[in-house]
Amino acid sequence: MRTNPISDALLFLTQGEWTSYVFALLVLASVVIAAVNLWRDPTQRSVLHLWNWLVRFFIGGLWWQQSLWKLPPTYTDNPDGSGGLRYWMGEMVKWASTGLQRHFVKEVVLPHFYFFAPQVYFSEVLIAVTLILGLFSRLGAFLGALMAINLWLGLYRSPAEWPWTYFFLIIVQIMLLIQRPGRSLGLDAILLRREQQLADHGLWWRLVRALS
Repeated sequence: MRTNPISDALLFLTQGEWTSYVFALLVLASVVIAAVNLWRDPTQRSVLHLWNWLVRFFIGGLWWQQSLWKLPPTYTDNPDGSGGLRYWMGEMVKWASTGLQRHFVKEVVLPHFYFFAPQVYFSEVLIAVTLILGLFSRLGAFLGALMAINLWLGLYRSPAEWPWTYFFLIIVQIMLLIQRPGRSLGLDAILLRREQQLADHGLWWRLVRALS
């Protein structure tokens, strides 16, 4: 049966796996952070801020879900170790948009799978956490755009894929990068209020402002 983001989120909370408990904590933290912003800052009480929160939450949930089928140490969710990330890397060898990308995946990435696989997994987890919590959300949006571009180009010629799917994901990630969604009911908003209260706006706070 086809699912949707709401039923997917509920499924995460009822599976009983450790990943579901982590996701439940992320959901709870996101709600608590939003409530703190609403309580402390009247300017956060708008439809726009609520919408930005919902968008980054569901896009973060999408990336969290994508990390679930490439779990270490085998980077798949199949008990026999088949499929998962290695399978889709193999698909890129067949269907990438350019010969250069196909060659790179075949000759560099796959022979060193256990070097690249952790980077892919932890990047998707990082994107999910930054967007769900609204912490350094521009960093998460930027990484998400890079990952989406890689998927778009890597599976561009696959007859089983619709390239526009990944292209739309790129657009969404770029919109999040521009919109700075963590400043809407997120930890970024709390950090920026803290920064405004301090007289010292040093290198750390300039970095926070750039990433949030």
